[in-house]
Amino acid sequence: MKITELLDLKGIELNVSVGSKDEAINKLIDLMCATGKISDKDAYKEGILAREALTSTGIGEGIAIPHAQVAAVKAPGLAAMTVPDGVDYESLDGQPAHLFFMIAAPADGGSTHLQALAKLSALLMDEGFRKDLLNAKTPEEFLSMIDKKEAEKDAEEAKEAEAPVTTGYKVLAVTACPTGIAHTFMAAENLTKAGEKLGYPLKAETNGSEGIGNALTADEIKACDGIIVAADKNVEMARFDGKPVLIVPVTEGIRHPEELINKIKNGEAPIYHAS
Repeated sequence: MKITELLDLKGIELNVSVGSKDEAINKLIDLMCATGKISDKDAYKEGILAREALTSTGIGEGIAIPHAQVAAVKAPGLAAMTVPDGVDYESLDGQPAHLFFMIAAPADGGSTHLQALAKLSALLMDEGFRKDLLNAKTPEEFLSMIDKKEAEKDAEEAKEAEAPVTTGYKVLAVTACPTGIAHTFMAAENLTKAGEKLGYPLKAETNGSEGIGNALTADEIKACDGIIVAADKNVEMARFDGKPVLIVPVTEGIRHPEELINKIKNGEAPIYHAS
């Protein structure tokens, strides 16, 4: 499933003005409802607010991705809006949010849409792409930009699949968030890119809604210098017994990937002992 199959033109509004986080959430819910994918608006909003109560989905860098996986969702979908003046969304970096994507995921609707949502999360880590979206003039142009960027990502992934398999990872990571939809994949993307930038190859395992992806092997764990566990829910830890392990919130993997990798590189991670 493609991102553009989840994002309906009816669910996109540009150059919106909202005065608060509550207004932003209500506007996005209205847009989502306009796509016809919500059976119970109040129940869906309850799911959105429950997720916000765990950790703000304003991840910083001007991005907010509120989401809920509840029975009130008839079919997976996205809504999006741009807020040029920004709004205080209680984002983790304390800065206003300008670019919003709201995710609606069915409680038991399978996982065909999750790959597209994971890809969207990864694409939003590209600063240039975010700027392009904020400068879009029409919903059609906004959607076209996403379609083009997704095609580029698909081509990049196909090329990587044909390349020799990377071995000898210096640092490993595990990422997980309560719903396993957005933050999980954003953290994995940023950690992997930071590892490439620092010349310190990193493999990231995702504990997402559809299960474990890119699972770490026993040999990789044995050979690595350390592991970063960027998670807001329990992950399997016994396998890391005796290894240097940094345990941090998933948002740290999104916002400070280089800092985390350097701590592993500099031997600053404590040895983990499984109980």
